[in-house]
Amino acid sequence: MTSRKVAKRGFSLDYIMWLFMRLSALALYAVGLTGLTAALIMGARTQTDISTLIRWTFFQNPSHVFSSDLVNLDGFINQFWQIMQITAVFFGVTHGLNGLRTVVEDFMGSTIWRTLWRGFIFFSWIFMMLVAIYVVLAS
Repeated sequence: MTSRKVAKRGFSLDYIMWLFMRLSALALYAVGLTGLTAALIMGARTQTDISTLIRWTFFQNPSHVFSSDLVNLDGFINQFWQIMQITAVFFGVTHGLNGLRTVVEDFMGSTIWRTLWRGFIFFSWIFMMLVAIYVVLAS
């Protein structure tokens, strides 16, 4: 196994992606806490059971609320929750695929396979984001 060169000082792609991983993890926590807090403020603590509340916290989809016994759905169906969903999907997918990219960078040599994996990861990211945005906006 060969060792990689030490990264240059200053801003580089590796540093930016290292920083992104830390900030995206914090953003995922913030999105989860915001979803939980907003659902509790809108009355979820008295209108839902704990499983519906947890589902809502991590993926704020109005169809999750339809399967529960809520009477008033007006507060749960608006653009705020769509933005929360898209934000959660963006940070979650990007964070996960950047972790996969890091594994590929660490364990693949400088071969054509490394470039192919990078391309596959990038196109997977594009595909997942397009599908997720479609699902969020169509539901």
